[in-house]
Amino acid sequence: MKEILIDAVVVGGGAAGMAAALELDAQGFSCAIIEREDHLGGILMQCIHNGFGLHEFKEELTGPEFAERFIERVIKSKIAVYLNTTVTAINKSLTTQYKHELFCISSSGVMKIKSRAVLLAMGCRERNRGNIRIPGSRPAGIYTAGLAQRLVNIEGYIPGKEVVIIGSGDIGLIMARRLSWVGCKVKAVVEIMPYAAGLTRNIVQCLEDFNIPLYLSSQTTNIFGNDRVEGIEVTPMENGLLMPDKSFRIDCDTVLLSVGLVPENELSRAAGIELNAVTNGPLVDSNLMTNVDGVFASGNVLHVHDLVDWVCEESRRAGSFTAEWLNGEHPSMQIKTKAGSHVRYVNPAFVNPDKENIVYMRSMIVQNDAVLEIRLGDKLIHSRKERRVQPSEMIGFKLSPKDFKGSDINAGSILEFSIK
Repeated sequence: MKEILIDAVVVGGGAAGMAAALELDAQGFSCAIIEREDHLGGILMQCIHNGFGLHEFKEELTGPEFAERFIERVIKSKIAVYLNTTVTAINKSLTTQYKHELFCISSSGVMKIKSRAVLLAMGCRERNRGNIRIPGSRPAGIYTAGLAQRLVNIEGYIPGKEVVIIGSGDIGLIMARRLSWVGCKVKAVVEIMPYAAGLTRNIVQCLEDFNIPLYLSSQTTNIFGNDRVEGIEVTPMENGLLMPDKSFRIDCDTVLLSVGLVPENELSRAAGIELNAVTNGPLVDSNLMTNVDGVFASGNVLHVHDLVDWVCEESRRAGSFTAEWLNGEHPSMQIKTKAGSHVRYVNPAFVNPDKENIVYMRSMIVQNDAVLEIRLGDKLIHSRKERRVQPSEMIGFKLSPKDFKGSDINAGSILEFSIK
């Protein structure tokens, strides 16, 4: 078995993995990226639409263009890249210096990597029909939106002619536009919630610009067809209850599911990493380190982001935190964060009052002219007006040491984030 010794291993070669690895390389540590696909770039390579990079590069790019900016930097660096390679296990090492052993499988055989630190950047996967339990038979013509995107943009296949999209996630909205462009008839987008799950700009550019109906507060209660999809049944909801007497049918030959993403964390769970019950990603401290010493996480494997720009920002910090840990630096104090009223989750689970922190959270409500409040115990330490909050758009907030000035901080302190 081939054995490699290295300072840090980054699992995943998408935007998160490359951004973290480049930061580690810049700080002088040996680093390797392990990627199961035959290319770097991750899901970006099939996202041929524009809208990427406005924050990261101050210009509008397609997904492949965005990825290429990072790939070029990785190629020019000292980072070792292993493609077509899958990490099957992350174990604790018996050696003092190299705390972790990663077992990998590739076309050339089994490989063991001993590393001082590990950074998880595996991204996320789509929820499927089994996750949402839509009744009906199992005909051909049912795809996740991401799979349909790959079929159209990479493989060159059109999945059907008359399409209904279940769920209003961003990938589904973007595919509504993409399929319209290639001549398909997108007959509707059906969303169970009373608001859209995708970004506002995608609602406008991908549905309204193409006159595609969006049915909110509506549940798909049946899929018709034996050999091939023939249609779906949609049942409106009022006050959270189905209204069967108002059900209607939409004829179609193809159904795309855009019903949410789940962090790819089977590997994390097997390694003994504690997961957040809300995000399904690892619980991390102020340095984005998990409960397993020397294992860090960032990007969509930690929590699902709206924009790849935020993935890169978070992953650079994760790479920097990993470098600090490799240098023997540790946070002097950490304060636990808590999701308060109308906040679904807060990430990370701790903040360091002695350093600048960037905290991400998601609203549970749709509201204009909201106020984000941050309290340490009973003391309001910061508030900020938000023009609009909605579950589909992540909120970022910077906290600095001056925000904690004059506060009574101890090991039991809790920082609560609320929306009013």
